[in-house]
Amino acid sequence: MAQEAGPAITGKQIKRAEAFTLESFVHSGEQTEVALAPGSPRYCALQSALKELDQGAQLPSIKWRHDWSFLLGLERVLSQQEPHLADGTTLNPHQVDALSGTLTALLAARIEIAEIEITEPIFDTNGSLAQEINTDDQQVAAELAALDQEHASDQDSPDDQQIDQAEVNEISAGTDQEVSPDAFDDPNAGKRFWFEHATGSGKTVAAMGFVEAQRTGGILILTHRRNLVDQFNDELRTRGYADRICGPLLDDQGADLLGPVTVETYQWFVRNAGKISNAYTIVICDEAHTALGEKTSSAIRQWTGPIFIGMTATGALIARHVTDLFPTQTSRFDLAQAARQGVISPLRCLRIPPGPGVRTIAKVPLRKGAVDLEFDQEMLAELLDHTPFNMAIADLYKAHFSGLPGVIYTAGVQHAKHVAQAFRSLGIKAEAVSGETPKRQLAETLASYEAGQIDVLVNAQLLAEGWNSPRATVCMHLAPTASKRIYQQRVGRVTRRHSGKEAGVVVDFVHPATSHDDPVVTLHSLLDRDLYRGGAVVIGPIPRGRGRQVKVERRVLPIAAEQDRRQQVFERQLWRIGVENLNHSDQQAWAALAGIRVTPSGWQRARAMLQFDISNQLKCHFLLTVMKDNHHPQLQIRALQELAVLKDPDGFDQAVKMIEDWPKDQRQQAAKVCLQALAEKRIGDRGQAISWIWQLAFYTSQVHEQYAFQRWPKTKRLLGMLVNSSNGAHARNARQLVQSISGQDRRLQIAVLACARAHTPQAEQVLSSARQRLARKPNACARQLLNNFPKTKSRPRKRRRRPRHKDPSSNPKPLSANGTGSSNKLQSTRSEAYN
Repeated sequence: MAQEAGPAITGKQIKRAEAFTLESFVHSGEQTEVALAPGSPRYCALQSALKELDQGAQLPSIKWRHDWSFLLGLERVLSQQEPHLADGTTLNPHQVDALSGTLTALLAARIEIAEIEITEPIFDTNGSLAQEINTDDQQVAAELAALDQEHASDQDSPDDQQIDQAEVNEISAGTDQEVSPDAFDDPNAGKRFWFEHATGSGKTVAAMGFVEAQRTGGILILTHRRNLVDQFNDELRTRGYADRICGPLLDDQGADLLGPVTVETYQWFVRNAGKISNAYTIVICDEAHTALGEKTSSAIRQWTGPIFIGMTATGALIARHVTDLFPTQTSRFDLAQAARQGVISPLRCLRIPPGPGVRTIAKVPLRKGAVDLEFDQEMLAELLDHTPFNMAIADLYKAHFSGLPGVIYTAGVQHAKHVAQAFRSLGIKAEAVSGETPKRQLAETLASYEAGQIDVLVNAQLLAEGWNSPRATVCMHLAPTASKRIYQQRVGRVTRRHSGKEAGVVVDFVHPATSHDDPVVTLHSLLDRDLYRGGAVVIGPIPRGRGRQVKVERRVLPIAAEQDRRQQVFERQLWRIGVENLNHSDQQAWAALAGIRVTPSGWQRARAMLQFDISNQLKCHFLLTVMKDNHHPQLQIRALQELAVLKDPDGFDQAVKMIEDWPKDQRQQAAKVCLQALAEKRIGDRGQAISWIWQLAFYTSQVHEQYAFQRWPKTKRLLGMLVNSSNGAHARNARQLVQSISGQDRRLQIAVLACARAHTPQAEQVLSSARQRLARKPNACARQLLNNFPKTKSRPRKRRRRPRHKDPSSNPKPLSANGTGSSNKLQSTRSEAYN
């Protein structure tokens, strides 16, 4: 609803309101009449502030802070040419996007509220639930109060740790119990926003941007682990907000404080739901996916006073999406974007075969009723936790990553201890940590790792979330996972940039050709990459110059699950494919494409890529494809020669049939190659060899006919009678032909029978019997046919001309100054040299 213009606002009033609210109503470069146009949010905020001043208020009221403080603060921060924090840290573009996206959503919500004329908050000024709360909400509040009585203190006792882990497991599962229909009655959904930023891209700094934007209202930061509370407090002190750090505010506390910032856990929030002070105008939910549990999400929905801002790196990788609780996404900066823009470290990947046989391991829900599945950890530990395997992993790390700091994820606490012991036995500074590690010892171990006194941290899942170490370089998934969310959290430990760190290295224990449809999550399946190249950068700019910490393989492999995408990789990277690592169907597809595309200059390269094929099946497929579909006659003949060397009967049979359709000269050359092979070696059985020999003889009948006509002129008449006869006469002429040549030498008999053609079954039987008799020794018959081919004239060898030996005295004298020399003296010098 548009607001009518009131009295003109003076500069004195603006300065008075700015001193009262600690916010700017007119920014640099703006015109007052435009910035404070009647009905605009800033105009309404100014009028409300002046009204409170006229009433004698010393500080902005809680209601004013809820309504206007955060909105004005975001406008103030974003009006700067380079938005920055109190310590001067400049916000990156994606961090600015998170702030601007929230501002846009707030303005849209403000317009919507104005249109439906909602003016009264659901919460009263004490922060407690309003009297209009329904009966179901009262029941939930009673349950939360009972939970609060059960856990009266917030000390980090073992019981608290178990509660924390149960809540995290519940949240990780994405669902826990059936949600009541009342849960969908969510009037405060329009005040809950979230943004997704990749791990290592500065979500904490973005959170400090919201702290900078909120100068008068309180800020409550919620996280899921106690150690993260300390990290946030340290960040607040580092960024210049130490004076705003405040303990938890309950009931009506905090009304006299300007901009208090409190960092607490979700467990504290659940236990104190309904009693938290309404002085908090913003609630920042770190790792927002961990707020999706029934108890935490219920408590968030119940508190309708503040604005909730969730931030996560894995919002879209869980079964129950973050948008179930935080409907509006304000910014997205995923792992791929962060790496491409250089915000996080590039990621390289190595696959170490063979991977564990996880197909026999059951996949169970992360929690009862969950959709998100994970491998059974006990079964996985039973499969992996063996001393020889642990020692092999330690030796692998020492060989490939010696001196590089890394973090290894295992299947269970005991497995982590055994792996750490194996590393230490090889002289690698390694320690195992877990939830059982005393907190002081854990803090000391992590500090030693950061100081360089420890190089490898081994854990099950403790360091997958909430632990930040820019020094970490190698992430080794010794225990595979079926959860993309867990996998991305692990990888996030090596994405932070650090001096001397060229790239983060991710090690997956799977076969190199593992595709995306495999149950084990890999870096390539997480990022949906269609090819694998060992050691190469998977995501991010490729670092230039020296300093690469792993060897990059030359070969690539298609790993997409879709066949068309795999075919596209073959098209692009045909001569870089690691054929030996492909499955059978992909090897056949590669051989077919390579046979079509190979050129004379690339022949040796193609043959070298097939050297691994001991059975020769793939080589045969490649060579047959060259003969059938390649357009280079020279390569077709060469492929036939190499196919004959393989002595594969089926392949040779197909080759003999193919050459029938070749051009005459090429067919004659190919037949000669095949006959030569049959004469020199045994291919197939005797019957096959005889069939091939006479088939090849028919292909080159003109050659044998020419020889027969020259040797025995009667051949022409006999063959003419056979061709021009039919029915019974045709069979008689066939018998006469066989009887006539019986007195001739073997070579002539074979040549004549190679030219003879029968038109009836009776004649064919006569000729076939004669051919079988002459080809009892196939290799000898093949040699006789080879003798009929004209001899190829070898190109005469060019004699090199030996240079004449000249005596130094035979050198002609230089020309005279006028360009002429004495011809008599020159001739005399030459004569002397020859003599």
